Amino acid sequence: MSTDPIPFAGTALNEPACLLGEGPTYDPHTDTAWWFDILGKRLMECTVATSEIRSHTLPEMSSVLARVDADRQIIATETGLHLRTVRTGALELITPIESDNPVTRSNDGRVHQSGALWIGTMGKQAEAGAGAIYHVARGSLTLLYAGISIPNAICFSPDGAAAYFTDTVTAKLMRVAIDPATALPVGEPQVFFDHSGGEGGLDGAVCDADGVLWNARWGAGSVDAYSADGKRIKSLSVPASQTSCPAFVGADADRLLVTSAQQGMSAEALAADPEAGKTFLLDHPVRGRFEPNYIL
Repeated sequence: MSTDPIPFAGTALNEPACLLGEGPTYDPHTDTAWWFDILGKRLMECTVATSEIRSHTLPEMSSVLARVDADRQIIATETGLHLRTVRTGALELITPIESDNPVTRSNDGRVHQSGALWIGTMGKQAEAGAGAIYHVARGSLTLLYAGISIPNAICFSPDGAAAYFTDTVTAKLMRVAIDPATALPVGEPQVFFDHSGGEGGLDGAVCDADGVLWNARWGAGSVDAYSADGKRIKSLSVPASQTSCPAFVGADADRLLVTSAQQGMSAEALAADPEAGKTFLLDHPVRGRFEPNYIL
């Protein structure tokens, strides 16, 4: 690591701890942050200005949410993309993804500036090579990369011309050139950062307005910043070891919200890591970007 970790400054949001907190995102139209407890089958909703939190029960494991318009969202689940009515929470399956495969579920994903979605799947028990990464545009599904074990870190450069992703078990953060108009790859993935032998595992990520990539490092209790040329330039400490994914929140997208998990932790480990599974709002200033809408 190029710099010493920056001590934690921020707050833990007062909500029931997640078994596997993941997939945070933010809607600036309503000042609302959303994230999932994948294993708990819950969707969490938080008004950032007041820290008021509501929990919505889901019928299956889910991991990614994106805004469609003021009334509708999409969420990625075990069976595919569902259209969700914000007012009622009603779900309608619109794009099946591995819906006939009981082994897999959705994991990491993000919407590109074009309105297309990259979404990863993985085995429910992290079975080796059971998952994949897909491109979904206006309901059309394209397989991008097969044989993925734990897809993570999916995000896009500010100009929309590059995508990032990782298979966490490889310890390599990848970058691939994509068409800014479609989000489809136009080249082969190249290693952006090699974390082999480092502490913890590469997890969820977002890319800010300057092209800096912010990645949660599972098992290390940190969110790390990477420059556009692939150097780790900063590390923010988080008071939960299994940090899972960041999101930009606030009226100016200038703060990071970070999820974490209790998954796989013994009673002794939980006692030593009492903030595990909580969601944190960091005070460290960032130059974030708002997520685009998914286009049906």
